Amino acid sequence: MKFCSKCGTQLEDNIAFCSACGTQVGAPAVVVSNDPFDHTSEFDAKDISDNKVIAMLPYLMGLIGVIVAALLAKGESAYVSFHIRQALKLHIVTMLLGIVASVLAITFIVPIVAGICVLVVLVLQIIAFFQVCAGKAKEPAIIKNLKFLK
Repeated sequence: MKFCSKCGTQLEDNIAFCSACGTQVGAPAVVVSNDPFDHTSEFDAKDISDNKVIAMLPYLMGLIGVIVAALLAKGESAYVSFHIRQALKLHIVTMLLGIVASVLAITFIVPIVAGICVLVVLVLQIIAFFQVCAGKAKEPAIIKNLKFLK
């Protein structure tokens, strides 16, 4: 004898569906993953589709793209605002790495490490761009733990 996973009704072994609630017996449970850094569900689908191109600008054009996207969106698109904040985080991290590399340029290793870190940030920027292309609103890896510009 087996039991229905939904309602707990006792069933015979050869039954494929519960006679009480209709649930498929022996079907794998659906597991929903909740990524706390994926904010796609917080935005309206129309907002995403209407403003996807504008949301790409901060990742494509750097700080000029941030300004252009902010002017084009006029604060009306939460989706664009989200991507502006994420792009700003990436640019701030890049600038900080540049400052650290120039201040500690006397040492040989720090500028090299900073250069590698800048390349990592560039890869994150490319990944974020492709996520915008897919209509997603995910915080880029590594910088998602930075608490400024929420």
